[in-house]
Amino acid sequence: MARLKFPSSDAPYDRFTLRLNGIEAPPVSNLSEVEVHALVAAGAEAPLEVRYSSRGLDEWFYAFAESGVTQVHDLALTMTTDFADVDFPPGTMSPTTARTTTGRKLDGKFESLVTGQAIGLDLPDKTNPGPLAARITFFAPVSLLFFTTVLVILGILNDENLYPMNYAFLSAAFFAFHLLLGYLVDHLNIHRSFVLASATSSFLVVTYLRIVAGSRFAIRRAGLAQLVFLVLFSDAFFFKGYTGLTVTVGAIVTLFVLMQATGRVDWSRVFERPARA
Repeated sequence: MARLKFPSSDAPYDRFTLRLNGIEAPPVSNLSEVEVHALVAAGAEAPLEVRYSSRGLDEWFYAFAESGVTQVHDLALTMTTDFADVDFPPGTMSPTTARTTTGRKLDGKFESLVTGQAIGLDLPDKTNPGPLAARITFFAPVSLLFFTTVLVILGILNDENLYPMNYAFLSAAFFAFHLLLGYLVDHLNIHRSFVLASATSSFLVVTYLRIVAGSRFAIRRAGLAQLVFLVLFSDAFFFKGYTGLTVTVGAIVTLFVLMQATGRVDWSRVFERPARA
């Protein structure tokens, strides 16, 4: 007798086959388990065939036992994927060999294995545009702080200071990216939405500063600062697990550049109050 416990009673199992020594299992009436009976001579070997196609998300596991440590002999397991971004859940064994095709082909071969672990595979997640846009928008004040700080210091170094009203318009143009991105992701691909929102915000900032402070300040200074602190910082959210590191490295590099550029500035003269008449 062979008994198969289905991984989940909520999943579909297409082209299902359970066959023991050429005997097929009866029609399934219970999605928790199914049995097949066949006569096998003492000491003889009987082939067992289990096959089905299903759909799932997140993770796939092949467990040797429900719990505890177990031993298996002459195990040969091959996982073939149509994606190359392969990862393994915590607490599972990685394959012994890996080959690259259109996806990945992962082989696990063990002669006499004793383990309490399962074999598993993490499926790549598709980017969910809603939460991603929300995270980028939540980070907007930090990006704006870096952007305005750089513009203020560049203005001091080049004697091209802007007025508070100028910064108010620049902040509104900066946040136009986040506002437009939040609504575009409901209608367009996340990457197209990102490019369109970035281009719109950059156009607003550069064309405005070209009138206020000239093309040199608008393109070479403000445009470059917006590329770094708006576009590149926001683009870091597409790289799962590296967002914090990317932003931190960018902040440290920015701090170094500003400290080197302003090391000889006489701040007492910069912040000196004009004498009263």
